[in-house]
Amino acid sequence: MNNKMGETGCLLTVRTSSSRLPNKPLLEVRGKKLIEHVIDRMQFLKEADRVIMCTSTEHSDDILEKIANENGIGIFRGSLTDKMTRWLGAVEKFGFDRFVTIDAADDIFCDPGLIDRAIIQMKNKPCDYLKLPDSLVCGGAAPCISVDALRKACDAKDTDETEYYPIYFTGSGLFNVHELEVKDLIFHNESIRLTLDYQEDLMFFKKVFDELSIDDNSVPLKNILKFLKTRPDIVKINFLRQQDYLKNQKKIKKLVLKDRFVTK
Repeated sequence: MNNKMGETGCLLTVRTSSSRLPNKPLLEVRGKKLIEHVIDRMQFLKEADRVIMCTSTEHSDDILEKIANENGIGIFRGSLTDKMTRWLGAVEKFGFDRFVTIDAADDIFCDPGLIDRAIIQMKNKPCDYLKLPDSLVCGGAAPCISVDALRKACDAKDTDETEYYPIYFTGSGLFNVHELEVKDLIFHNESIRLTLDYQEDLMFFKKVFDELSIDDNSVPLKNILKFLKTRPDIVKINFLRQQDYLKNQKKIKKLVLKDRFVTK
């Protein structure tokens, strides 16, 4: 692991209280819980110094602490609804200078190589918030955030509802924001949905796991995307839900911009 310029954490942001898919991280594919598949995948990271399960203090999330301990990763428990405050507690506990955050019940195929690239870019070209290109495949990578910027954002916000956190960094004018540089066009694909919110998404992931005989979730994202290019029938299983997802994100973004942060 790379210890230059301070340590970098990988926070698996996760809770069991999903409204659309209850107990989402505990759902099983090929005999293993989804959160365990994500933990498996993050073991291939080279640039993060430590992987931390970042969950809530709710009793329903006790099982996630147990899974973290069984898999030898760190654990932090904090606010149920306030992701940013939960992250701040985690990074201060473990002494990180920057961190990447993965929605660990959603982005099952989030690519360790792209995450490593984000960390390297943040070190070589420091900024407050390294956002993902809009054209990058949904669910394929993770943003990188400076801990100093997180502290500033937490001081500035006036709500505990920070589910849609990017706007606190990109819409306030307070932060130096860069974009992750990804030259390989295979990763730039807005016609594939690789995130888990709906039942159709679960059907999609199960199909990909089965078709590629994935048991340890080590298949590189690039290979998965190449496979999906040959199987539009699988892509269609859940892509119809992408418009619902984008409309919901846009609605939340407008609420945050109007009522909570930028107009303070």
